Amino acid sequence: MLQGFLNTETALPIEAGENPDVLFDLGLLFASGRGAPVDLVAAHKWFNLAALKGRADAIELRREIAAQMSAEDIAAAQREARAWITSH
Repeated sequence: MLQGFLNTETALPIEAGENPDVLFDLGLLFASGRGAPVDLVAAHKWFNLAALKGRADAIELRREIAAQMSAEDIAAAQREARAWITSH
């Protein structure tokens, strides 16, 4: 178990974008608050990316997260996902 702070923005290798399981795990990390503060925008973003890469179970979790978010937060998560795709 991680003991400390994980900076996912700097620690995530570009190759992780090819692995939907890593993207899904990042969604779980931010949705649960284990190892990082709960961040629904980030969780939605990572579940969205995992779903786009083929993780069907990420679709339901993204839907559950979205039910707890404002329209503005969902839009922000979608923008972040698009920006991540563009940069990776």
